[in-house]
Amino acid sequence: MSKVVSFEHRDRFIQLGIAISTLRKIRGMSQDKLAEKAHVCRSVISTIEAPNSARNFTVEVLFSIADALDISPADLLNASVFPDNVIKNEKGLLTDSKLNEE
Repeated sequence: MSKVVSFEHRDRFIQLGIAISTLRKIRGMSQDKLAEKAHVCRSVISTIEAPNSARNFTVEVLFSIADALDISPADLLNASVFPDNVIKNEKGLLTDSKLNEE
């Protein structure tokens, strides 16, 4: 978990960390308890949840955290805030009105 995240993905990692932190608190868990259930060090959880830093972590760690929080990894990823382009439907994604035009 030592690699720094590239600038283009920085906000995504920060949003994911915030989602993990929020769900952990909703579940009434401390960082220590989440780390124990996910079989990782507390410092890993602390680093992931740190709101002003973005650090790489493996998919295996994501799966372990999701299992410990009793949520699917996909739902955990989707729990983070959507970027503006998704909200505004940019990047050529089809909307209902675009589908009706075809």
